Amino acid sequence: MRNIDLSPLYRSFIGSDRLASLIDAANRTDNQSTYPPYNIELLGDDQYRISMAVAGFGQDDITIESQDNTLSIQGKKPESTEQQERKFLHKGISEKNFERKFQLGDHVKVVGANLADGLLHVDLERHIPEAKKPRRIEIGSRLIENNNDQ
Repeated sequence: MRNIDLSPLYRSFIGSDRLASLIDAANRTDNQSTYPPYNIELLGDDQYRISMAVAGFGQDDITIESQDNTLSIQGKKPESTEQQERKFLHKGISEKNFERKFQLGDHVKVVGANLADGLLHVDLERHIPEAKKPRRIEIGSRLIENNNDQ
């Protein structure tokens, strides 16, 4: 994939820095590996769940961080101090470290996470503040915001 130079957007349009940073973030997340596999479910109108297959990882091996609009999930197995080498006839369960990042929409927050039966479930919820919700304006009404003109 070619790199896209977004610097003309930064100097040409006011307010395009957010758009350009979203495009940059999408470009970075396209380069992620496909491990571990995951599902994204819609549980309700504003409720979501990310389910990730993390067989072999324990609760202490996984770190979940949310910063700005990015959710980062990392899995790191501790280095084995045992000198005993295990011999596999078939190894289908990967134990490699991973990092998976998800871009979250505006006002989407992590509300919980649990690990059961080899699946990590991260619950998300979108909570739009009242000031950002659309409001209906009746025709013929007049909104007076500042009464200092009197």
